[in-house]
Amino acid sequence: MARQDNRDRDERDSEFVDKLVHINRVAKVVKGGRRFGFAALVVVGDQKGRVGFGHGKAREVPEAIRKATEAAKRTMIRVPLREGRTLHHDVEGRHGAGKVLLRAAPAGTGIIAGGPMRAVFETLGVQDVVAKSLGTSNPYNMVRATFAALKKEDSPRSVAARRGLKVSVLQSRRRDNNEEAAPAAAEA
Repeated sequence: MARQDNRDRDERDSEFVDKLVHINRVAKVVKGGRRFGFAALVVVGDQKGRVGFGHGKAREVPEAIRKATEAAKRTMIRVPLREGRTLHHDVEGRHGAGKVLLRAAPAGTGIIAGGPMRAVFETLGVQDVVAKSLGTSNPYNMVRATFAALKKEDSPRSVAARRGLKVSVLQSRRRDNNEEAAPAAAEA
């Protein structure tokens, strides 16, 4: 029975893609010299709209990565994607000094994002996005700011449900507003 449980767990874990974002080596000075420890930052996702990040610390690198991966799987969030390839709308996120700007992009754009943010989008399953980090380059704060932005992401379906409307009504209102704004901009 235990073997069956392990097999189920392996199949469930195999659906996730994990990316190592950063490893930090720290030293503790003791009487005999230095003791090294490692901290790992890992991003895990199913490439279908779920993603999480984790932080793990240990004396050995593989153990730190394992701990970080476990933590990432526990803290996964679901992000609504447009056509399964990009974001629904532009969004900003911040955490500490980390500030990021995420923009939806047309098909064929690819992932235009720096280091830690790129890992988040690849594991999330986004194919087209433009992202810019405006604050710190610290990978921990960049990843947290990216997650703060992704948590703000809303789909038209959830907005319509919240307002008690149908999605088609919501989108027709948006088209009407855009048509009214275009002649006004041409006159000015």
